[in-house]
Amino acid sequence: MSANAPSAGRQPADQTTDKPSGPRIPKVPFWAQILAGLVLGALLGWLTKSQDVAWLGTTLDKIGSIFVQLLKLAVAPLVFFAILVSITNLRKVNNAARLATRTLLWFMITSLIAVAIGLAIGLLTNPGAGTGLTPKDGAKPEHTGSWLDFLTGIVPTDVITPFTELNVLQIVFMAVVAGIAVLKIGDRAKPILTLSDSVLELLQKALWWVIRLAPLGTVGLIGTAIATYGWDLIGKYATFTADIYVGCALVLFGVYPLLLATVAKTSPLQFFKGAWPAIQLAFVSRSSVGTMPVTQRVTERLGVPKEYTSFAVPFGSTTKMDGCAAIYPAIAAIFVAQIFDVQLNVGDYVLIAFVSVIGSAATAGLTGATIMLTLTLSTLGLPMEGVGLLLAIDPILDMMRTATNVAGQVVVPIIVSAREKILDRDMYDSAQSSPLDGWGEEAAPVEQKVPSASVDEQQKVPAAV
Repeated sequence: MSANAPSAGRQPADQTTDKPSGPRIPKVPFWAQILAGLVLGALLGWLTKSQDVAWLGTTLDKIGSIFVQLLKLAVAPLVFFAILVSITNLRKVNNAARLATRTLLWFMITSLIAVAIGLAIGLLTNPGAGTGLTPKDGAKPEHTGSWLDFLTGIVPTDVITPFTELNVLQIVFMAVVAGIAVLKIGDRAKPILTLSDSVLELLQKALWWVIRLAPLGTVGLIGTAIATYGWDLIGKYATFTADIYVGCALVLFGVYPLLLATVAKTSPLQFFKGAWPAIQLAFVSRSSVGTMPVTQRVTERLGVPKEYTSFAVPFGSTTKMDGCAAIYPAIAAIFVAQIFDVQLNVGDYVLIAFVSVIGSAATAGLTGATIMLTLTLSTLGLPMEGVGLLLAIDPILDMMRTATNVAGQVVVPIIVSAREKILDRDMYDSAQSSPLDGWGEEAAPVEQKVPSASVDEQQKVPAAV
C-alpha cells in the first residue's frame, strides 16, 4: 500500500469539503405554519362561498374532518393511560394528597374569576340585543346535560362503550379506579405500570404526527367555517363573538399573568414564551385533550416537577376549562335569556357561577362547551332551543375558548409548584420561546434540575394557599 493512500475510515481532504454550496431552504416555524393555514383557509373559504365552488368546499370539509378524526382517534386511550400513569406517579411525591387538593382549589379559584368576568361582560354589552334573532331561529340539541345525567353518567355500564362512544368522563372514572388499584397492589403491578408507560409514550408519539398536520387541518377547518357560514353570520353574532374573545383575552393575558406575578412570583413573559406552543396548538385543534402531550411538555419545561405535571395536566385537560366552562356559559346564558326575553336576577347569576365552578367536570362527557351550556340553561330553566342559536357560530368561538383552557391548565401547576417550593425557577427563567418546532425529532424526557433537595424532601416545606 502506498504511503500516500488514505487510511481506512478516513476521508481524503478534498472530499471533506465537497458539500453542496447552494442556499439552504429555511425552516418555517410552527407558529408561522399555523398562521399561514389560518390565512389560506379564510381565503379559500371566502372563494368557495363567493364563487360557489362546490368541489373546493367539499375538499376543505374533508381535510378538516380527517384532521379532527385523527385527533379523536387517540383521545380515548390517551386519556385512560395518561390518567392511570399520572395517579401512579403520585406515589413518587410525598404529601401527594396536599398537591391534589391545592390543584383542585386553584382550579376552582381561577374558574370563579373567569365566570365573574364573563358575567360582567355580558351585563355590560347585552349580547342578545339587536341581533335580529328570534326564539324560532333556535332548535333543541340532540344531547342535553343535567345534574342527573352527570351523576348517573359517571359510572359506565361496561368497559367498551366509553371508548367507542368517546365518553371521556367515564374513561376518566375507569382510569382513576385502575390507578388506585395499581397503587394498592404494589410491586405486583409493576408489569402493568411498565406497559402503561410504554403505551402512553407510543400514543403521544403517534399524536405528535397528527399535531404536525395542524397547519393543513387549519386550512380545512377555517375554510369550511367561512364557506358554510360566511361573514354574514359573524355579523349577526358580532357582539356575542367579541364578548367571548374579549373575555378569554382578559383571562389569558390579564388574570393569568397577574396571578403568576403576584402569587407565584414568576415572570408572565417567560410563561408565554414557554407555554405558547401549547396555546397556539389548542387554538387550532380546539381540543384540550388532543393538546395534552404538548401541554404536559411545556409545563415540565417551565420547571414544574414531572411527577406532579403528569398528574395535574391530564387532570386539568378533562376538568379545567375556564374558556368553555366559565366565560362561555356565563355570556351565553345572558345571550339566550335576552333572545327569549327572560329576566335573570341576582340569584340566577350566582347559580351560573356555581354551575361553572362545580359542574365543569361534566364537560368531559361530550363536547365541552355544548354540554356545559345545556347544563347551565337547564339549571336556570332557560329554553334548550337557545343552544341551537349558538351551534352555528361555535367553531369560531371554540378556538379562543380552548386556548384559554390550555393556558389555565399550565398556569395552575406553576402556581401550586411555586407555593409548595418545588418549582425549578432556573428552568422557568430559561424557558424557550418556541420548543414545539423540534419536538417531533426527540422523545427523551425533559431533564429537570432539582436545586437542592428531592421532590419528596421539598414537599415537607409548609405553604398556604
